[in-house]
Amino acid sequence: MLTIVIPALNASATIGQCLAAIGGADEIIVVDGGSSDDTAHVARHAGAKVITAERGRGTQLHAGASASRGDWLLFLHADTRPGAGWRTAVAAHIASNLDHAGYFHLALDDCAWQARLIERGVVVRARLLGLPYGDQGLVISRRLYSEVGGFRPLALMEDVDLVRRIGRHRLRRLNAVALTSAERWRRNGWIRRSARNLACLALYAMGITPARLARLYR
Repeated sequence: MLTIVIPALNASATIGQCLAAIGGADEIIVVDGGSSDDTAHVARHAGAKVITAERGRGTQLHAGASASRGDWLLFLHADTRPGAGWRTAVAAHIASNLDHAGYFHLALDDCAWQARLIERGVVVRARLLGLPYGDQGLVISRRLYSEVGGFRPLALMEDVDLVRRIGRHRLRRLNAVALTSAERWRRNGWIRRSARNLACLALYAMGITPARLARLYR
């Protein structure tokens, strides 16, 4: 059984497409962090189970995993939707019976050349550093998730924290795409947004706490 967990906050503009792409999954849990829009209504209308948790992606992901029933978990962002063939890729990963977690290849929904450059950078980061981010999705068995301690209620970097505990040798890229909204880059600027993300990663590696990083990030 596969449970898909989606943390959401004021995501009514994107979560409908996400849920449409994963429709028919064994169990879908949307963890709302206190949205002031129609996020919860859209999710329920699409057939998802909606629970609430304190705002914060790490806290919401932890709550969703705790409420799930699946032997396998797929964590997705509300502005991300798996592309064609994702079910086959996930099924193959599960059937391989390897003690690994899987992630998708990132694709941004924008035709700009900057988007292609960012996608290539993500490939390098994931391969060389073993650091796929949450917008690439994460497929993991409940056994491995529990073994490494699951998501922690961090203010930021909850995805990096988890994959570092999983370890690069237990991560593999799946043969499918996660199409993610580029709205954040369009709104903040391609260079500025990317530079800020890299700066946060560098500061985190230097030992700056996620709580302090969150203040700087905002």
